[in-house]
Amino acid sequence: MSLEEKETIELGIIGAGGMGRFYAQRLSKAGWKKVNVCDLPEKYEKLKEDFQDSPINVLPDGFHVSRRCDWIMYAVEAEYIESVVSKYGPGKKKVPFDVLLLTTVFPTKMGAIVGGQTSVKQPEIDALTKYLPPDVHIVSCHSMHGPGVDPRGQPLVIVRQRATDEKYDLVLKILSCFESNFVHLSAEEHDRITADTQAVTHAAFLSMGSAWKANFQFPWLIPHFVGGIENVKVNVALRIYSNKWHVYAGLAIMNPIAKVQIAQYAKSVADLFKLMIQEKEDEFRARIKAGGEYVFGGLQKDHVPILLSDDILDEFSLSKMPKDQREPNSHLSLLAMVFIYYNKTKRGGEEEVGEVDCWYTLRLNPYEHMVCQTPLFRLWMGITEYLFRNPSMLEDCIQAALYRKEIRPDDMEFVTCARGWAESVSLGSMEGYQKRFTETATFFEDRFSESTILGNKMISMISKNMYKK
Repeated sequence: MSLEEKETIELGIIGAGGMGRFYAQRLSKAGWKKVNVCDLPEKYEKLKEDFQDSPINVLPDGFHVSRRCDWIMYAVEAEYIESVVSKYGPGKKKVPFDVLLLTTVFPTKMGAIVGGQTSVKQPEIDALTKYLPPDVHIVSCHSMHGPGVDPRGQPLVIVRQRATDEKYDLVLKILSCFESNFVHLSAEEHDRITADTQAVTHAAFLSMGSAWKANFQFPWLIPHFVGGIENVKVNVALRIYSNKWHVYAGLAIMNPIAKVQIAQYAKSVADLFKLMIQEKEDEFRARIKAGGEYVFGGLQKDHVPILLSDDILDEFSLSKMPKDQREPNSHLSLLAMVFIYYNKTKRGGEEEVGEVDCWYTLRLNPYEHMVCQTPLFRLWMGITEYLFRNPSMLEDCIQAALYRKEIRPDDMEFVTCARGWAESVSLGSMEGYQKRFTETATFFEDRFSESTILGNKMISMISKNMYKK
């Protein structure tokens, strides 16, 4: 990257939320001299105040960014990507003239490179292709983490829709300052993989939080929710609820593959719970064994585990409860995850609708083929792996699931909440999703700051452990 390029190329970000600001600040810190950002016009003055001591240039709206910038990123919610691109891409703006409103055209700069940062790529690419002038290049991206995570070593997806080699190489130069691992995918590949790695992960943690809230429980005060991998579940669930709801809603509701995965996860939770309450031990054990063998049976003896030990995991606890007061848990949320990997049914020779995209059917190995693993997904895989590769812990889990009737109310509430989240996603209601999310977030908000600190430490720990592999 030449000094001249950094001094002359105009970079623009439409949308100044968490990720928009993260990108602008990272690019500016890397030495790009002309970084421009905008948000909604009514937020212009406030945005100028926020960046008044920064070299980042604040513009009034997306028209100004589109007209002047050589590289443009739409950092808006997935739900609004089409409406925003349709407004600023072709640049049709109504301006007052005497007593009339005239439509004036301010199209995207000729030869510019335009992309987006939404978590669902096909609707984004469709909008960019539909509304941008044909002389504009389209290269999108997606950092597979939130703005609070160090981007170094994290996956950064690049989607090349239409661009010359010269323009594509420029995008890679611009984004190289994140020091992330570039993953080159199509929009369809991206959406399938994020459904596999993120949709069910989020649904599981959201269901945990909703179940605790429904039972009026703070899990760090409950003996079977404390210690080891329980600390990971609690901290990650609170981390999700401390973020903006639309981050998870867009990925779940706007990605049709994700809807299938979330529905299947809820079904797997319910199927296992039915076996638990009937105490059908042989069938329950057979399913758990089959799922565990499929997901973890092929691991090499020298495989480095994602997580380390209970003693290390205990460092990330919100609880002060002594070890001798802890009790076994059913870990229904984890058992159902492995079951969805394994589960495959057929009806009339064809795979049953609703189970088509589970990992077993797709023959996807979560360790080798999930190139878009997020920090939360690695933690989720880590605690699941930790459980299934620890025979004594897995046996305690099975015994608790089948015979500890005192924890049945917690498992029953988890089943209810898993189905509730699946229904919200199936209905496609952003409003319903937001209401369910914010009600639970409010219940836990007093512990967000502490859980975020612990969550960052956990992510740092597993990242360092992954680099050793």
